[in-house]
Amino acid sequence: MKFGVVRFPGSNCDQDAYYVLRDVLNVPVEYIWHADTDVRSYDCIVLPGGFSYGDYLRTGAIARFAPVMDSIRAHAERGKFLIGICNGFQVLCEAHLLPGALVRNVGLKFICRQVHLRVENAGTPWTTDARTERPLRIPIAHGEGCYVADADTLAELHAGGRIVFRYCDAEGHPTSDSNPNGSVENIAGIANASFNVLGMMPHPERASERLLGSDDGRGIFASVIKRIARS
Repeated sequence: MKFGVVRFPGSNCDQDAYYVLRDVLNVPVEYIWHADTDVRSYDCIVLPGGFSYGDYLRTGAIARFAPVMDSIRAHAERGKFLIGICNGFQVLCEAHLLPGALVRNVGLKFICRQVHLRVENAGTPWTTDARTERPLRIPIAHGEGCYVADADTLAELHAGGRIVFRYCDAEGHPTSDSNPNGSVENIAGIANASFNVLGMMPHPERASERLLGSDDGRGIFASVIKRIARS
């Protein structure tokens, strides 16, 4: 088993993800440079948060064309695991590995705070170890985290159980007040049809130790680690 964490120019959560995988969850992990072209040795790849290529044009728009992305597409097509967190989610949408888009937050302000997430599908490779008896408490830090999609895309997400996380209040209700960025239907994370690709705006790597105020994000990584170990 081996994880890889991609480093784009402008990534700023790559070290956080690397630390959690290596030092908290004790799994082998390496950095993947944005110019690398061979990722065949990895079982799961993390596209971390940050500001890839300075977020010029729009978030994720330039990272989509990074040399590493062709091999990452092939990695996903082979059924291997791929998670995009925050800016990584934006990259996945720009690369059409996930549907929809992330646009400016309602209110046009950068938001950095803890939010609550309801696990909508506990049977995915990413959520089998995530706590479902109460909402997860995981931080966000983004200016363009408002998820949007057309009606047909939303219908496909619903039909396939591919909406994995929703923003909610502390009791688990997805209210308008608990939606920090205006995302359609309070959507905070989605998967592809095969569930080997996950995109989410909140940062589970920043909620993997109680010292940081919550370890609710650890279950997302632990889930996919167990899935890989069984394969």
